[in-house]
Amino acid sequence: MSVSLIDDLAVLPGLMCDSRMFTQALPDALFVDGFYGGANSLPDMARYSLSRLPSRFAVLGHSMGGRVALEIIRMAPERVSALILSSTGVHPVQPNEAEKRFALLDIGRQQGIEALVDQWLPPMIAPDRRNDSDWFAPLKSMCVDAGLATYEAQMTALLSRPELDDLLPTVACPTLVMTGELDQWSPPAQHQAIAAAIPGASLHIVEGAGHMLPAEQPDMFGSVIQTWLAQTG
Repeated sequence: MSVSLIDDLAVLPGLMCDSRMFTQALPDALFVDGFYGGANSLPDMARYSLSRLPSRFAVLGHSMGGRVALEIIRMAPERVSALILSSTGVHPVQPNEAEKRFALLDIGRQQGIEALVDQWLPPMIAPDRRNDSDWFAPLKSMCVDAGLATYEAQMTALLSRPELDDLLPTVACPTLVMTGELDQWSPPAQHQAIAAAIPGASLHIVEGAGHMLPAEQPDMFGSVIQTWLAQTG
């Protein structure tokens, strides 16, 4: 992959994730690591990211990271040259969402972070990947390494997430919206609606992939992004 196309691409990971999710797909990108320093609000995650990034950059947000990217657009749109939203959402807190997230937290408190990850992670992955232990193990280790405090902080951030409906039509930079065909958490229809709400946004659906798209289909993920960045200049 040409470094010149992605050396100013900042990558914002999602819930319980860090650069290990993306290094095969985007080895030369700028990663905001450190689980956002334990921040427990999306605006604070955006501020944490902005303090570590250059004066101008393209930004890719995956899952929760997509919401962080949109908070960056809200705070400092002049610093963002292009926006990529992957496997994410813009909807408000849904019925029973808090109960489900707190149920996972209870599992983590009672049985440990590994039990929480074992419950949460497999549904995020396309079915044909779930039994591939060699592939699954590093992904699980990444989430376990995040720890229970990170899950609780990020869960709190998601349950207090800012409204985005009024922000999306104001996004002025080139935007790519993408997700996996088999993503049950952030399905294609959800991304079609996001792309329709952002002026001029492009949409790409990756066949055979679930929510952990960058790790499930790294070559395709990287290729789509490289091609799109080249087309947008």
